[in-house]
Amino acid sequence: MTTGPETAPDAPMYRILLIEDDQGDALLVEELLYDTGLRFELTTRTTLAEARTELAGAPIDCVLLDLHLPDVSGIDAVAAVRALAPHTAVIVLTGLSEAQAGTDAMAAGAQDYLVKGKVEADLLHRTVRYAVYRSQTERASSEAQASRLRAEENARLERGLLPQPMLDTSTVRVTSRYLPGAAMALLGGDFLDVVEGDDGLLHAVVGDVSGHGPDAAALGVCLRIAWRSLVLGGHRGEDLLHLMERILIAERGDQQLFATCTLLTLDQDTATATLHLAGHHEPLLTTAEGTRELSAAHGIALGIVPGLRSWPSTVIPLPATGALTLYTDGLTEGHNGATNERLGVEGLLTLIGTLPSADPAAHVDLLIKETHELNAGRHSDDLAVLRLDWGVRPGADAEGTQRTRS
Repeated sequence: MTTGPETAPDAPMYRILLIEDDQGDALLVEELLYDTGLRFELTTRTTLAEARTELAGAPIDCVLLDLHLPDVSGIDAVAAVRALAPHTAVIVLTGLSEAQAGTDAMAAGAQDYLVKGKVEADLLHRTVRYAVYRSQTERASSEAQASRLRAEENARLERGLLPQPMLDTSTVRVTSRYLPGAAMALLGGDFLDVVEGDDGLLHAVVGDVSGHGPDAAALGVCLRIAWRSLVLGGHRGEDLLHLMERILIAERGDQQLFATCTLLTLDQDTATATLHLAGHHEPLLTTAEGTRELSAAHGIALGIVPGLRSWPSTVIPLPATGALTLYTDGLTEGHNGATNERLGVEGLLTLIGTLPSADPAAHVDLLIKETHELNAGRHSDDLAVLRLDWGVRPGADAEGTQRTRS
């Protein structure tokens, strides 16, 4: 390896790989690089096979490539180097008699070309700098495009996790919030949904797939869609959970993922709510007297013991006006402030008691904000919250709150 002259310490260092089998030409290129005044580290290899190791190792800023190597020649050499290092600048070295070779090389992906015997230091200086700049610009553009595609893909999955409620005649007001736990992520394994069946009853689900990342998110979307389809197909209670478990087992493959969920059926005519808890905690009931956790029978999480079908139901009488809040444990498993203890359900209820009685959407947003501030980033988990209000005073809906047609 050859290191170029010392220049200003803030000048960029160019890591250059010269692939040239002619020792005389290689020496000439090295001397020209010295005359450019660029700071550089030069490594010389005589064949593409030898260059593979360099291209697979530390990043290279620029490749100076002879088109006539012992193991590859012409535009095939350019294509081979681009395949090995797609975001590295490639400058082709051609002979005096190869007028078309340089143009063909650029069409094959090279940033520029130089004709041997007609290269001066100033020209080489400009060519290296501009070729590296163009290559970096292409890389940034490629990464930006990849980021846009990932964002669009995540947005489609996010719409699967946060569907629009399918409601018709119900006057229940629906507020939903979803936040992934992983930094910079849009997706997680929690899911929620609300639909009104042909029987006029309101059906809701909140669930949590074990684990994090795309596998958990994909399974969460699958279970959410399965739940909606099965509910609209007339399946209820234990039968519905059994079919969801079968789908979970089929979709999780060899991964030992499981899911907890709460199913809720709200009947405004009889003023009751029917609960099925599959490894999930109880919802919260808010009335004029305050907020409390409901007491309900517990069943096993989906996928833990396939075929057990242990999901008892609980019927809860409802007041004329109130709200039910279903949520995942991302709301309670964070820390409770100064101590290292978890917030827990009791801490959550205490916190709710201190919050102003506001519009449902504003109340949910404030609750999430307060729990996050107490946690102070010490615990990260996905979070889904679904609040159902009935008998509320008519008025303008807050942003992010769904109200059905009356």
